[in-house]
Amino acid sequence: MTGFRLTTLLAVSASALTLAACGSAEVASPGEGDFGNGGGGGGGGVTPPPPGTPAADCPTGLANVGVVANGTLRACQLPATITGALTLSVRAGTIYAISGRTEVGTDRGADPAAPVAGSVQGVLTIEPGVKIFASGGTDYLLINRGSQIFAEGTATNPIIFTSRQNIEGTTTATSQGQWGGIVIAGRAPTAVCPVGVVAPNAACVGQVEGTSANYGGNSPADNSGRLRYVQVNYSGFELSPNNELQALTLAGVGSGTTVDHFQSYNSSDDGIEIFGGFVNLSHIVINGADDDGLDTDTGWRGGAQFVIVTQKATAVTNGSRGFEWSAAPSGTAYFAQPKVSNVTIVGRNAAVAADAIITLNTGTDASIINSVFTNPSTSAAACLDIDDANTVANGQVFNSVYFACSRPFENDANIDGAATGAIFALGTNNTSAGASTMTAPAGATITGSNLAFINGVNESAVTPANAPALHSFFVPVTYIGAVRNAADTWYAGWTCGLQAGSTC
Repeated sequence: MTGFRLTTLLAVSASALTLAACGSAEVASPGEGDFGNGGGGGGGGVTPPPPGTPAADCPTGLANVGVVANGTLRACQLPATITGALTLSVRAGTIYAISGRTEVGTDRGADPAAPVAGSVQGVLTIEPGVKIFASGGTDYLLINRGSQIFAEGTATNPIIFTSRQNIEGTTTATSQGQWGGIVIAGRAPTAVCPVGVVAPNAACVGQVEGTSANYGGNSPADNSGRLRYVQVNYSGFELSPNNELQALTLAGVGSGTTVDHFQSYNSSDDGIEIFGGFVNLSHIVINGADDDGLDTDTGWRGGAQFVIVTQKATAVTNGSRGFEWSAAPSGTAYFAQPKVSNVTIVGRNAAVAADAIITLNTGTDASIINSVFTNPSTSAAACLDIDDANTVANGQVFNSVYFACSRPFENDANIDGAATGAIFALGTNNTSAGASTMTAPAGATITGSNLAFINGVNESAVTPANAPALHSFFVPVTYIGAVRNAADTWYAGWTCGLQAGSTC
């Protein structure tokens, strides 16, 4: 695989897209003012450079850090801390860069009515077609509590976060871990509480994995902005053992935040990890993650609908799963209540039995409906592993779920396969030992991934459950799985690495 075509970057119009009104007014920003409205800075009114020529300068407020991509693009670096409003627009001969910990605002604390003294808000707006790169594992974008990001691409013009190696054309189908990722910290409830405090409570505050940023509060509908039609490629980085950045970290993020049409590609850790909060997800693609597809901790109580997870074809590490859902720190009564509908996970050919596609532990109270889970017949992994007695006691919900795995249930050291199977059998329209008839998109030839995620006749025959009855965020459906049939192409156009010719 090669990097994305540089000609795509160079052929864009120099006209700034005046879309700054797409959300930035939702937070009052009494910071240090606007950093430019798109084409700004010294480049305003200047004839755009011809294709293959870097811009002469950078918009106001961004640092000119030289040229990249064989001298064809001007790299304009975001400030270390964004206060006030900053808009990134498509600009000929220009690409944007982040270096080190790049923060939007500073932590304003758990209580929106009583911001931390001296803290400042930031609002970062990113317009369709913008590309941003980072150069190393400790480079990441952090949106702090009380600030917002509005990164809104379109189906034909997504926003792309990627690595410097990618824009230089040196990435391959196995490249990963080349920069940190995106972290959003919000004020919604979490299970991380001081001794003697019971969640939900504004005193229940945690620290985001991989950073020193705080998250949590008692604002379930907290709004950290919008991510729409966004790719995060080649990200994820282990800062220290068990302390990693992933493509997207959502920590204490509230239901007022939008995450819709988001892709994680080749993260060296998880695709998405959620710590507490009430954030909801829709139209999610996670392919090539080294660790879990969707990992949750500390009491997430949101929902996700229309999710494709395609794991790497072969086992990577022990403990790499499609879903790994943990509820809370040990001994905490504030259990997670994740709800998902219309998920398709195509698992890897795992050599380790413990790598179940779905692992539920530490008291998770999960509801999974209208979904398909499969792995190769040669895999040692099961479809489902229920890991502890508290999770069993919470009574998991499975309705209209289709398993097509080498074996359906894991004989966990705590809960055996028979007990797990009995919980699964309590639901309706479930299949524990099905045969996959799913297919890949036409012409899909990308190596290193399992791309058979389009329903076949067996999956299409399952009667779906009533999705809105489970969660008001869900929309009604007439099928199970993330992709109804070959004519259902919601994943196409804005993603990469799923179809022939669609490289990242």
